[in-house]
Amino acid sequence: MEPLLVSACLLGRRCKYDGGHNALGEESLAALRARYELLPVCPEADGGLPTPRVPAERVGERVLTQTGQDVTEAYRRGAQLALETARAHGCRLALLKSRSPSCGAGVIYDGTFTHTRIPGDGVAAELLRSAGLRLYTEQELSTLLGGDMPPRSE
Repeated sequence: MEPLLVSACLLGRRCKYDGGHNALGEESLAALRARYELLPVCPEADGGLPTPRVPAERVGERVLTQTGQDVTEAYRRGAQLALETARAHGCRLALLKSRSPSCGAGVIYDGTFTHTRIPGDGVAAELLRSAGLRLYTEQELSTLLGGDMPPRSE
């Protein structure tokens, strides 16, 4: 079975900044489990940040909390651990939480905490992409599963 790196919050782990999760539906999870060996990672928690934590957004090469604290190093540590997990299991694919400052792939928030979206990758997504992994977000779940699932609504 092919290994798939997955943002842990999408699998129901309560590691989201507010203590919640972003769990996919049971049908989606079953389809993923049938096709892939799921390898959960949370670069933010794995990098040493607590749950819950102050929201953070990427501002250029830095990650700042809503209160102005620079948490870039924790994000980089978590990204490196995600990459190490991917390499240890031979992952070529990752399913990541959209718009996250660590896992956002292709689109992230702009650092103003106004929910303004901009093109870009989160810290972990950028590192994983540069290492050659193909990245998907939960909005691209149907593509990842070869069209077997309807797209998730927001």
